[in-house]
Amino acid sequence: MKPHVNIERLLGELNALAKISSYPAPAVTRIVFSEEDRRGRAMLRALYEAAGLSVHVDPIGNTFARWTGTEPSLPGIGSGSHTDAIPNAGMYDGTVGVLGALEAIRALQAAGFKPRRSIDVIMFTSEEPTRFAMGCTGSRTMSGVLSPAQLSALTDSEGHHYDQVRTAAGFRGDMSKVRLSADHYHAFVELHIEQGPRLEAANLDIGIVTAIAAPATLDVVVDGEGGHAGGVMMRDRHDAFCAAAEIVLMLERLANAASPDTVGTCGQIRVEPAAVNSIPFRAAMTFDIRDIDGERRDRLIEDLVAGSYVLASRRGVKVRFTTRNADPPAACADFVIDAVQAACEGAGASSMKLVSRAYHDSLFMARLCPIGMIFIPCRGGVSHRPDEYASPEHIARGVEVLARTLATLAG
Repeated sequence: MKPHVNIERLLGELNALAKISSYPAPAVTRIVFSEEDRRGRAMLRALYEAAGLSVHVDPIGNTFARWTGTEPSLPGIGSGSHTDAIPNAGMYDGTVGVLGALEAIRALQAAGFKPRRSIDVIMFTSEEPTRFAMGCTGSRTMSGVLSPAQLSALTDSEGHHYDQVRTAAGFRGDMSKVRLSADHYHAFVELHIEQGPRLEAANLDIGIVTAIAAPATLDVVVDGEGGHAGGVMMRDRHDAFCAAAEIVLMLERLANAASPDTVGTCGQIRVEPAAVNSIPFRAAMTFDIRDIDGERRDRLIEDLVAGSYVLASRRGVKVRFTTRNADPPAACADFVIDAVQAACEGAGASSMKLVSRAYHDSLFMARLCPIGMIFIPCRGGVSHRPDEYASPEHIARGVEVLARTLATLAG
């Protein structure tokens, strides 16, 4: 069997979805539960139904498009990703995994393949943390990592609760029904752009993911003493921002010393009173710390907290840490890795095994079932920007590898 990928059709659909955006092209912005998000969902549903798939939408908008197998009582195979997009993003992140899974099914249908296990194309709600300051709310809730009560308590920047926003967008029902049973899926495999430079640098077609790094998000607040920038002598200051800057550099130093697989980032900082002639009395930051080794990541966090308390005492400030999330890493299943490897060989695709340092919905699907991920190169490793790009050749090759993998897992 050689599944034929209709790349012209797929590119047309990717471009059509990219035009559903609150930012003008080439930027793409689709915030979850926005008008653009709803329009994108409607486009996808029409495509699913045209392919003969049955569509189910759960109470928070996770969407399942099923190709029913010859033995529908068996646990199925899932594949998919997300279509929400951060402000000023690109057109391939997530969407290649959703529309690519649909095209993989169409290629298998055209090749005459009959799946034994049903295959679902899953579009996860809210993979991006843009609106509710937490990523992967759809897959977190689906896998039981996030309870309905915790989900409902999330608020957007305008103070609207998740439950209010999803209901206003037309998604209703008991959120306890979002969680899937442990035997719902036999396996899940996600196609995604790499969001890194390794495949392109090695001139390879496919990345076979072996593990997904464990993300932790910490809110850090430093409280010092304000004062007039001209009136308080340097030796008398308890500057919250200077202390915060030293903590950020401590994070960098600890991450560098831990492992090449350890990364630490301060991507947000807010200083008060934010006046040019006033000493900051408060600095609030958010840290993102990741590692494929969860214990090593947690040791880093312990060292960071302990070191920050020592620093705070020395500088005469106070520091508070709040853990927003600290998720465990996920290992991809050997039999899924083997299926992807065999698919690469069947498609004549060059490949390498690698670790995903970005996290995806697959990280939480790993709580439900064995998982795998297929990466394709993206130009310059660029993602989350309007110039994000994956070539038609690499997209087509990735979808063919996905189709062959799904055939093995569902057959």
